[in-house]
Order: sequence, then structure tokens, then C-alpha cells
Amino acid sequence: CMVLQDTWLFEGTIRENIAYRKEGVTDETIEEACKAVGIHHFIATLPDGYDTKLDDESKISMGQRQQMTIARAVVQNAPLLILDEATSSVDTRTEKIIQRAMQDLTVGRTSFIIAHRLSTIKDADTILVMREGSIVESGTHEELLKQGGFYSGLYNSQFENCD
Repeated sequence: CMVLQDTWLFEGTIRENIAYRKEGVTDETIEEACKAVGIHHFIATLPDGYDTKLDDESKISMGQRQQMTIARAVVQNAPLLILDEATSSVDTRTEKIIQRAMQDLTVGRTSFIIAHRLSTIKDADTILVMREGSIVESGTHEELLKQGGFYSGLYNSQFENCD
């Protein structure tokens, strides 16, 4: 299952988009997935809720679209997961909610997480650090910080000038 930076939702209801190609998925499963990624409340406030039709004119933010595609990944429960900048359009608060859901989502499956926000990947078993198209470092978050290399510099730069 893939969740990309550029989200893909088709013309249909929110429910149909989240259940995409998953036979026999229940409304309860869809709602639980949406709660896990923090989009359920928003959907519940729409006049038609999960039956709201999505199209090019829908007033749904990029962040909300990303949350829906992540909820789709939760419902799919595939053995392989690829997340490519999956939280790039969400705010920090929503990202933390999604990170908690992703901790559960990645357990017991092979996951490739491509991210510029280092908070998204710091719990990974192995982080591959790329620079100009080449892998320059690898290790856990803690190992990479101890190495004091490129990753460490990127991570620490997030906290510069925060006074």
C-alpha cells in the first residue's frame, strides 16, 4: 500500500475512497481508521458525513486529503507500506496524531518511509540518509545522532535559533 505526498482520491464518497478495493470492510473499521489518523471529527461534521461526495470542487485541504489516504492504508492492512512524504501537508499537531497511528501501522510489516520531517522517521529500525542521490549514513536515530554526521546536523538544525 502506498501513501504519496500527492494524494489520490477519486470521484466518489469519502467512505468509498477509504475502503478502496478492500472487500467487506465495515463502517466501523473505516471510522476507527479515521479516528486513528485524526480525520473522523472533520468527516462527522460534514452534512453527509462519510457519504460526502468528493470531486475536484470539494473543499478539502491537502492535509485532510493526506489523512484520508493514510486512513485508507490503515484499512488496507497490507504487508508492505510505502509512505512518501505522507504528512507533508499537515500541521504539527495533526502530524503527531498521525505518527501515533503510523507506529501501530508499521508494526509487523516492511515499511519504507520517505520524509524530510525527521520526527516522522526517528522511531524507524533503520534510517538511510541520502544526500545528492547517494546513501551517506545509516543506523537508528540514536546511532546517527552519536555519529555527528549529516543526519545529526539536519536534526540539530531544527532547534537552532529557537531562543
